[in-house]
Amino acid sequence: MVDALGVAVVGFGWMGRVHTQAYARVRHHYPQLAVRPELVTVAEEVPGRAEEAAAQFGFASTTRDWREVAADPRVRAVSITAPNFLHREIGVAMAEAGKHIWIEKPVGLTAEDARAVADAVAEAGVQGAVGFNYRNAPAVEAARDLIASGDIGTVTHVRVRLFSDYAAHPEGALTWRYERQRGGSGVLGDLASHGADLARFLLGDIDSLTADTAVFLPERARATGATAGHSRAAGGELGPVENEDYVSCLLRFASGARGVLEACRVSVGEQNNYGFEVHGTRGAVFWDFRRMNELGVSRGTAYQDQPVSTVYVGPGHGEFGAFQPGAANAMGYDDLKVVEAYRFLRSVAEGVPYGATPADAVHSATVLDAMARSAESGAWVSADEDGKSAGELSGPRSPAS
Repeated sequence: MVDALGVAVVGFGWMGRVHTQAYARVRHHYPQLAVRPELVTVAEEVPGRAEEAAAQFGFASTTRDWREVAADPRVRAVSITAPNFLHREIGVAMAEAGKHIWIEKPVGLTAEDARAVADAVAEAGVQGAVGFNYRNAPAVEAARDLIASGDIGTVTHVRVRLFSDYAAHPEGALTWRYERQRGGSGVLGDLASHGADLARFLLGDIDSLTADTAVFLPERARATGATAGHSRAAGGELGPVENEDYVSCLLRFASGARGVLEACRVSVGEQNNYGFEVHGTRGAVFWDFRRMNELGVSRGTAYQDQPVSTVYVGPGHGEFGAFQPGAANAMGYDDLKVVEAYRFLRSVAEGVPYGATPADAVHSATVLDAMARSAESGAWVSADEDGKSAGELSGPRSPAS
């Protein structure tokens, strides 16, 4: 018997829409799912936006106050897609109200915020999922399996990149994303959070790091009304950009592997250039989000001049089979969120976590906090997996192995 599960969406910008569409599609791709999501209510403070969402997607009710969602007995699970500075307050309140939560990364502004949400989920005995969607790509899961199998030997180094131009236009509006108090650490929370999660998902815990950050567009015009996505504002009052446009980071993994993580939101000419290259002692694996369903794989015994083959993922990789019947049929971004919705709802149905959890958000946020400390001090710092500040390591250069 399929159990109806009342769900709510808090915050109906682009990501709230993506979550809602994922709920609508999930049972088409996963008919065996033991719960059926029902759209109970949508909370959005921008006038008229919640009503538009209800008219389009069929939510039974609307509200401008997310606290009404926490008190609504019809709601058993909540998508939290509000701005970053609200993640902690809403996440903790929903968990304490006994709601299962699917919350977007970075889960607050700091590791302390992420930990508060993770602790509330654990104490309430509810399920929690986090929007680290790129790890859901079947090719990424295939790469992880290949690395774990030893096919490319012992991993020596990795490069993770996340370059985008969504903030490159000088007329981009000065929204909450560019304020320290509401947007947190800029491109660190927005893009590097995904990079930190991918790096750990593929290679295990990050032990220490050193980072550099920069703001390349120091002023933007203030928005004069409600904004959605990355709106432009020309001619308005200028205000300062308080958080980072760019970060580069050297990583040391607990395994001994080395890494480079680089992210930028103002990269002219780059549209969602996200990916990684992992090198081992006998081979390598490459992934580019823009060619999401392919892997470049080099393995063998030639070492020098060893060729790279293109591998198309298929039904045997990750969740590919829920979407396409054969290799090289394309999946897209929204499909990754359907996978995420499935894993969240399966967690609720079975009482066992599947996919990225608030604990994973704590790990990612801990790395982001370490990047910020390192950029300020110029030193190598600990990226302690428990999120406890271990302080700077010995001086501005990396300590000897």
